[in-house]
Amino acid sequence: MDKYDLFIQKIDHFQSLVEEKKQLQDKIAAIEQEYTERIRPLQLELDTIIKQLDQNLAKLETTPATPATSSGYTKYGRGQLGEAIKDLLRSNPEKAFKPKEIATALNTKGTSVSLWFNKYGTPENDIERIPAGAGGKRFVYKFKG
Repeated sequence: MDKYDLFIQKIDHFQSLVEEKKQLQDKIAAIEQEYTERIRPLQLELDTIIKQLDQNLAKLETTPATPATSSGYTKYGRGQLGEAIKDLLRSNPEKAFKPKEIATALNTKGTSVSLWFNKYGTPENDIERIPAGAGGKRFVYKFKG
């Protein structure tokens, strides 16, 4: 064996190590890709849940307690009556409520609830308005969910 054969033998060994290194890098990249694909949906779901928790917490922290007036009824501020009605309907999705029943549950006047439904409640997508009674002038309300 001359010096050229020794040189070629060393290069062959070096090349085999380089090939082995490339194969290991490819395996690692494939495992990392698989890991990323399996974890991504869980991370997205977790991020969505955290965002919902943050929104609910912000609502709880910013919603002041509704004060009762001297007449004994709870007076709701602007927008609060609608949120209270929606929360009540969401919490009882199987039941249809008359405006008077909603008012009783929220300790407010039935006329306030009826006015809210007539003025703001019609375009609500998650509230179903069901005709009840003679002439179709009376309605009950239910959560669509």
